[in-house]
Amino acid sequence: MAETRTRLIAAARRAFGEKGYAEASMDDLTAQAGLTRGALYHHFGDKKGLLEAVILQIDSEMAARLEAISARAPSLWQAFLDENIGYVQMALEPEIQRVVLRDGPAVLGKPSLWPNATGCIASIARGVERLKADGVIVDVDTEAVARLIVGASTDIAQWIATSDDPEATLRKAIPAFRVLIEGLLLR
Repeated sequence: MAETRTRLIAAARRAFGEKGYAEASMDDLTAQAGLTRGALYHHFGDKKGLLEAVILQIDSEMAARLEAISARAPSLWQAFLDENIGYVQMALEPEIQRVVLRDGPAVLGKPSLWPNATGCIASIARGVERLKADGVIVDVDTEAVARLIVGASTDIAQWIATSDDPEATLRKAIPAFRVLIEGLLLR
């Protein structure tokens, strides 16, 4: 069963990344996986459920990459800043642009309501708590700050992904995002 899920997710990820959700044919992707539509329905319910599984996989990979970015930073503050900016920079990657930032919201609705949103908020909240405990940032409600950062970074990433010139949009977005986050620093 795990192998069937893995094959379906891999085929869907290729199809969604190359063609987009709307253009990806369930018959084509199940054929590429060497499976039937019945297998897709059994494991994911429908094409939308398969998209959700693909997004969860990509999100998990993004989280691992962001943890690696954070681990290389020389300080707790720099780790927090680099991790959050790193997420926004990933909006330049074609697969993330198409699958996560364009098709995901169009099909699954607001990213803040996705099942993985809770994990993102919790991760940012842990960083905020550590920074508060070390006296790096002001004493502010942890959940509120985490939700604001997640909301801002998601919105900026979607803006970049849907822009006519993603690189130029990123160049505008990063300095503004940095100012927003640096507003937390204890002066």
